[in-house]
Amino acid sequence: MKTQLKIALFLIFTNSLMLLLFGGSIYYFLYNYSYTDFYKRLETRATIAAKYNFDADKINAEPFKIIRKEHLEKLSDEKEYLYRVENDNDLAEMVKKSELPMTFLKEILNKGKATRQMGETFFTGIRHESNNQTHIVVVSAKNYYASNHLLFMRNVILLGVLFIALITTYLSFFFSKRIFDPIKHITDRVKQISKDNIHLRIEEKKNDAEISQLISTFNDLLDRLETSFETQNNFVSNASHEFGTPLTSIMGEAEVMLMKQRSPEEYQQSLMSILGQAERLNQITQTLLYLAQTGYTNKRVNFEILRTDDLIWQVKEMIDKLNPKNNIQVDFSLLPENPKKLKVMGNRQLLSLAFTNILTNACKYSNNKPVVVTIASSDDQVFLAFTDHGIGIPESELPFIYDPFFRASNTRNFEGYGIGLPLTRNIIKIHNGQLQLSSVVNEGTTVQIRIPLAKIP
Repeated sequence: MKTQLKIALFLIFTNSLMLLLFGGSIYYFLYNYSYTDFYKRLETRATIAAKYNFDADKINAEPFKIIRKEHLEKLSDEKEYLYRVENDNDLAEMVKKSELPMTFLKEILNKGKATRQMGETFFTGIRHESNNQTHIVVVSAKNYYASNHLLFMRNVILLGVLFIALITTYLSFFFSKRIFDPIKHITDRVKQISKDNIHLRIEEKKNDAEISQLISTFNDLLDRLETSFETQNNFVSNASHEFGTPLTSIMGEAEVMLMKQRSPEEYQQSLMSILGQAERLNQITQTLLYLAQTGYTNKRVNFEILRTDDLIWQVKEMIDKLNPKNNIQVDFSLLPENPKKLKVMGNRQLLSLAFTNILTNACKYSNNKPVVVTIASSDDQVFLAFTDHGIGIPESELPFIYDPFFRASNTRNFEGYGIGLPLTRNIIKIHNGQLQLSSVVNEGTTVQIRIPLAKIP
């Protein structure tokens, strides 16, 4: 069942139920009131009848005649029963003459008054004391209001409930359709979007905040999907180039060597060239494997408490051996006095790899100009800043620096694969940290890293 139909049926059901309860409550109170009021009217008539018939010697009966004639409306099938009671035999005689129940008469004598309904006829009886005699006065009549007016009122209420229920049904379907039409429009529009026209977007509705927010969310998702497709295409293109170059070199070298017989020295030189290209392929493959592994944040990684300053020194010592001409400088001016503010929960191998990637790139693209590493901390984070004075990155290319195999347009004279920075960002993400890069062409690049401090008692 569609959600639109569910909502419409729910509104119809709840509104109809409330209307029935409301109408039923009105009818119930009117019903009780009509019966209570009718019994009071019968009691008034019984009192007047008793005074008129049994107290005439004491008071003038004429006022009672006027009241009964002018002010008391004649009730339907109205009857009066007047009896003097001296003993139980009188009660039995009254039962024979009036066919009133004995229990009803005894209740009148015991309580002073009583009411009873027999079929459509209502009875009210009172006990009247006059001249040391006990009399029972019973007045009966049919409740025309209860039998006719209440029936009319019930029909009016039922018809009103039915009419309002029909209006509610129409309005429920109308408004549920109005509510779900934008969602249907979004669904239809999304179905039209595929990988071939992923540039299309859903038009936003300015007058509906919730729908606009939903559309904005969908459009943001489409933006990310489009970027993912572009990244995938760029990755395939760049990966094909990076893998194709050494493979072409290997195949070309092998074909040249097979064209004729060569000397052992030529074969050795050719094999060394092929080995170099194969090592290049292996390095690219290993780096891609690291990139894939660090891309899955759910992958289990062994963490331990590490001092970031120690890691920086270890990485610097390793780079000093590989590139003695580097000019890496560590700035101690912001180093915290408390060593606990330098400790993080991390994986030694991954963090060392991330710092190595940043520092080797800084040295490479700055032609071994000074590279400054600054270490600082706050109450909950360690800050690392790597600043070089190299070639920088064009501003228009900064959004693509984390795409695998992407290399800036001004790096063609430098060897590299374009995998180090995406790998470094993944490693920092695994450590719940943040990586930010700012760069100006021909001025240099600054990479800032923030990593949460280890919770040490």
